[in-house]
Amino acid sequence: MRQIYKVLLLTLLSLAMPMGNAALAANPQISVETNRGDFIVELYPEKAPKTVANFLQYVNSGFYKDTIFHRVINRFMIQGGGFTADMSEKQTRAPIINEAGNGLLNEIGTLAMARTGDPDSATAQFFINLENNQFLNYQSPDPQLIGYCVFGRVLKGMDVVREIAATPTGNAGPYSDVPKSPIKIMQIKLITKPM
Repeated sequence: MRQIYKVLLLTLLSLAMPMGNAALAANPQISVETNRGDFIVELYPEKAPKTVANFLQYVNSGFYKDTIFHRVINRFMIQGGGFTADMSEKQTRAPIINEAGNGLLNEIGTLAMARTGDPDSATAQFFINLENNQFLNYQSPDPQLIGYCVFGRVLKGMDVVREIAATPTGNAGPYSDVPKSPIKIMQIKLITKPM
């Protein structure tokens, strides 16, 4: 009798494993290639459908090629995707609605949309949290408390993100926290499509 239970348990586990892998593979993954190394990010279209769709449009169009991480604050976040190495801002499409109330938190290694004081002003710029930045999380629909939309997480290469975060920074014109040596995004490409 015990042997039968053992066989049943092993059979159930073997059936569950492929389903688990399929569930993991369902989320699209992107590779962010920089002059400091590469890292891989998993995106969450079920939690932030408009944000992920918008981001992937920029990825697929090649928009991020030769942009930089232009704002780097160690122990806080690294921000990029909107400026070229000479600090020229790239032309973007229309802004998107803020999906910060999706249950995802601004935790270490998460990818979130950058924006202005207007909650629905995010376009192409994104940032990666270096700490658990609770003050950036959704609290209410109030424009002051709506937070910043998380839509992905670094799966591999967080050491590269931390190396970028440790780079010396200074001022460049009206901008502060700009890396003294440009941290270029060579390209961002989709490596795993949603199933």
